[in-house]
Amino acid sequence: MDRYQKFATSTLGRRVVPRLGLPTPHQLRRYAPGTPALDGPVLLGGGERLTRTAAGVCEAIGADVHAAPVEGQRYAAVVFDATGITDSTKLRALHDFFHPVIRSVGASGRVVVLGSPPAEQTDARTRVAQRALEGFTRSVGKELKRGATSQLVLVGEGAEGEVESTLRFLLSARSAYVSGQVVRIGPAPVSEPADWEHPLAGKVALVTGASRGIGAATAEVLGRDGAHVVCLDVPARGGELSEVANRVGGSSFQLDVTAADAPKKLVDHLLQRHGGVDVVVHNAGITRDKTLGRMDAALWDAVVAVNLSSQERINDELFGRDALRPGGRIVGVSSISGIAGNAGQTNYATTKAGVIGMVDALAGELASRGGTINAVAPGFIETRMTAAVPLLVREAGRRMNSTSQGGLPVDVAETVAWFANPASAGVNGNVVRVCGQSLLGA
Repeated sequence: MDRYQKFATSTLGRRVVPRLGLPTPHQLRRYAPGTPALDGPVLLGGGERLTRTAAGVCEAIGADVHAAPVEGQRYAAVVFDATGITDSTKLRALHDFFHPVIRSVGASGRVVVLGSPPAEQTDARTRVAQRALEGFTRSVGKELKRGATSQLVLVGEGAEGEVESTLRFLLSARSAYVSGQVVRIGPAPVSEPADWEHPLAGKVALVTGASRGIGAATAEVLGRDGAHVVCLDVPARGGELSEVANRVGGSSFQLDVTAADAPKKLVDHLLQRHGGVDVVVHNAGITRDKTLGRMDAALWDAVVAVNLSSQERINDELFGRDALRPGGRIVGVSSISGIAGNAGQTNYATTKAGVIGMVDALAGELASRGGTINAVAPGFIETRMTAAVPLLVREAGRRMNSTSQGGLPVDVAETVAWFANPASAGVNGNVVRVCGQSLLGA
């Protein structure tokens, strides 16, 4: 909790902050092993092809499901099946359902709207109506208070059985800093984990840039979920890297990913020590910020080499030698800078947009291998890097989102773990922002 957040939630702050019209950051509910997925009942409405599926998931996570609102009841989640909205006049159903209950969404509550992919609709009016759901859910996310979030999940025909991992993630505290997002799910062979608390048991995961920040948090969460994590970073961070690997019960591998022989050395290691890899998280990244007119070629080249080209070269080696096992997962770490751009970061934003391009380019190939590729796009995350940002810029980054606070590395890690889950086979080609619904980007 940052200093402003501490003040805003203090006795004095609760009196002063609203009078000054300042944001009031709410303490977000985050996941801890053994805690219930939801801290209250779920209101489920609408009704077409996904209602029964949603009810089944809610019951599986131990939630009490209400089919109609109860006066005075606070809801931990409100889920609406909008797949039956087939023209613009039927959008009124959104207002009729949400208007009486939206103020009953509890602290750190969840709103999830289920729809159909507009591009798959052959009827023009249905396509229009389903596309309209995106504006609704993004706006709801900006109206909700006290850490509540809103998402849209678009489920393709034939993918009704692939939604469980996504609903479990979006309804739970694991998605604390994810809001205003659109998730697309397509048909795919899903392997439901024997234990939802340890879905990666028996899997091998590689995390690059794992010595600190988001990389270290990702290694911890994947290890918590049962994976053996190969933690990779440059030799200069070998001490920190070993500490992370020991903490998560994994192993460390020191390597400069930009070296000419790095992909071969890495894949040799994965094949010889582990027989391959199931999850690859391309997290390694650097910044070398300068405005374009002051940026020399060396600064440009360094960022492109680490943040993008190294990932392409490693992927080529993994594919060429069949080192990524069937059902494998690749997760890239993009950034909202790659979506919205950022002054002084033309090199960095170029590479992070390139990561999104990599997801688009390889989603089909991964699907043919029974795997997936997705990306997370973090916003303002509290790390050593953001701690060095000038105060006013740092405060703007923290407050300019729907939660009015910065996220934590674990928020990104939980999103990566959702992508990595064997039951997320239908989640392919997605880019999900982990930014508290930042006012920047889309």
